[in-house]
Amino acid sequence: MKFGKWRTEYTVTLLILFAISLVFMPTSIKSTVQANLITKWEDCYKKLIYAHDAILKQEQSEILTSFRRANTPEKREDLIIELLKPYFRLSEAKTPRNYKIKYMNRSFVGEDDNLHMDEYYYTNNNIIVGIKDVPDEKDKDTKFIMTFDVNGKLPPNIWGKDVFGIAVYGKKIEPLGGNMRIEEQGIDCSPVGTGVSCSNYYLVGGGFND
Repeated sequence: MKFGKWRTEYTVTLLILFAISLVFMPTSIKSTVQANLITKWEDCYKKLIYAHDAILKQEQSEILTSFRRANTPEKREDLIIELLKPYFRLSEAKTPRNYKIKYMNRSFVGEDDNLHMDEYYYTNNNIIVGIKDVPDEKDKDTKFIMTFDVNGKLPPNIWGKDVFGIAVYGKKIEPLGGNMRIEEQGIDCSPVGTGVSCSNYYLVGGGFND
């Protein structure tokens, strides 16, 4: 009788542990996946800083002259792509089929949106890179917006999950959201926000929300 009672209690305990694992395992897996994507973004951003610094040190005068001669957004975009190719091994322009990006609040990035890209490029490790020339009246330097889907075409293709971005100025680069207060970044980097400011929020130690 005692053996039978022990076996019943043992079975019940196992069932309870199994049920608990089912509850917590998906969250754990999602957290691990998100942490890996954030690490990829951190590595990508470090590479961007290195490339930007190297370009300015080695070719500053040539770059400034080239940008002054490039009188259309398309020419400026082509120029910066050529400059980045040695550092990211970018492929020719190629827009992935059925590739659409969402904001963290699940709304789609529309064609008229400032963060919509007409063309994308692949790096040698399958990061999808978008680039757009965005003139800034407050800054005399040419400004670009660059987006990076660190997970490639694989889902979720969501800002703040696997999609991040930077603003590129003549003498600096800045993660998107870097001009916002940290409290504002935290709100935007959540399911009620766009997720765009996660680009900076994660780099300064902010946590992620499911």
